[in-house]
Formats: sequence, C-alpha cells, structure tokens
Amino acid sequence: MDQTSWYRRFFPRAQRLDSKATKAKADQGDVEAQFALGLKYATAEGDLQDLVQSAEWYRKASEQNHPLAQFNLGLMYAKGEGVPQDDAEAVRWIRRAADLGDAGAQFNLGMRYHRASVWGQQLDTLETKIEAYKWLQLAASQGYKGSAEACERMTLGMTREEVTKGNQGVASFVAVKPAEPKAQ
Repeated sequence: MDQTSWYRRFFPRAQRLDSKATKAKADQGDVEAQFALGLKYATAEGDLQDLVQSAEWYRKASEQNHPLAQFNLGLMYAKGEGVPQDDAEAVRWIRRAADLGDAGAQFNLGMRYHRASVWGQQLDTLETKIEAYKWLQLAASQGYKGSAEACERMTLGMTREEVTKGNQGVASFVAVKPAEPKAQ
C-alpha cells in the first residue's frame, strides 16, 4: 500500500519548494508564498511538520484574502491543530472563504448549517435550513463532490417555500472579489 499522502501524489510541487526563496517572498508579503509555506508545514512528515508555523503562514495569506488559506485555517481552528480549538473562529474563516467562492468552504459551511439545524444549534441569526441549502447548492454548482447529493437529501425535509428562498439566496449570491495583494 502506498504510504504517500494523497496531497503529495496530486501536488508533488509542494515537496520541492525552494525554501529560502519562498520564505523571502513570504516575508515580503507575497500571498502565494505565504500559502505555500503554510501548506509545506502542514503536509510535511514527521519532525518537519509544524502546525503552529502552518497556521501562522495561513493566517498571513488569509488576511490577504487567499480563500484556500482561509479555508485551511478554519479547518485548523475546527480541529485545534496548531491553534486552540475554536468553533467560532473556524466558522469565521470558513465563511470568508465561502464568500470568496471556495467550493470546499461552501460545502463545509452548508454541512455545518445543516447539522446545526438538525440538532437545534444556533451558529448565528442566519442559521437555517435555507442557509445550508444555499451553501450546498453553491458548492454543487461548482461540481464539489457530495454537495449535490447532500442538497437533494436536505430538500426532503424542506417546504416548497424554504427551497424557493434557498434558490433565491443562490441566485443572489455574488462571490466577494478579493482585494488585490499588496504591491511589493
């Protein structure tokens, strides 16, 4: 059985970063270099893995509106990896990535809303089945695996009016355009 992580099989470039050049670029504020370092520290094996460093670099990239860094940082908060476990902070970062159009973040947020509606939890005032439906539908429109099926299952417990409102939310969604990265 192949012990290589799934990420390394699909993205072998992450293993071959020129660490000094990437670090220099990241220190100068290059958002892609910051994300790359976050990814490098998160996916390293053994003693080379440093989740605290990963979270720090993801945060820097996240603050420059890098959606995948925001999603990854949110997941780290959700699991307490490299940062203290904090569901509110996890939702904040995942929502920012979802607002930027990241399909994985949209799916994750939709499932969070769905679980909260089933268990009667309140994420915020917008917490409803309609929000779950909207986010899952947005992820499905990008072909995100499992989102169309999850959305179909959700509709079984929704009224026609709720589905209509959810579809209106989908139709009115406009991904936030991230600000341009800082000039170097």
